[in-house]
Amino acid sequence: MTSENAMDAADLRIRPPRQERSRQVWARILDAGVRIVEEGGYEAFTIAAVCERAGVAPPTVYARVDTKDALFLAVYEHGIARLNADQAVFADQQRWDGLAPERLVGEAVTELAGLFFRHARFLRAVVLISGAHPEVERRGSAHSRRLGEEFTAVVLRAADRIAHPDPAAAVHACFTTLFSALVVRVAYGAGFAAPATTDEVFTGQLVQIATGYLLNPPVEGGTASR
Repeated sequence: MTSENAMDAADLRIRPPRQERSRQVWARILDAGVRIVEEGGYEAFTIAAVCERAGVAPPTVYARVDTKDALFLAVYEHGIARLNADQAVFADQQRWDGLAPERLVGEAVTELAGLFFRHARFLRAVVLISGAHPEVERRGSAHSRRLGEEFTAVVLRAADRIAHPDPAAAVHACFTTLFSALVVRVAYGAGFAAPATTDEVFTGQLVQIATGYLLNPPVEGGTASR
């Protein structure tokens, strides 16, 4: 590790609170930071703004972090933890037991879309900043890969019905398509790339795309059967 990288790591260090009262205050600071990010994005995120929203003095924040970026990344992880709590549905084995392939794929896609829509304001902010913030991009990529692996594991329960020589590769490709569509929608709005629809209609369209691609056998020449 270079000295510059070591300095960067030190700048991003968080000193976690040990006492219960301090943990409660820190949680309030992180909650305030998430709300600021959701409302105004990275541009609105300052230590002063977080202190005002959380009702704390700046030394309270500086007791935990040294820089704005360290605080922002702590807030980022706090927001991601909320997504992870919802994302746990993909690891809930009983949730998926006994579902027919069409329903399994449809409900997995619906859960994926719901995850994006419930956290749309937070995701919009972090997607837009990730292009200019390498650490957010790195962490976001790792989280997205985990989500893809969990989604794929669920859908591969229907592997016997997936009409492709390599079912896992097909599900990964399907996830990439769905994920990209959802990122564009939450980051840039419902009408950015196509006429605007409700979230419910859009989810239904994604379900049709996924079930059509995964469960309908391809025909010679690449034309879909009717």
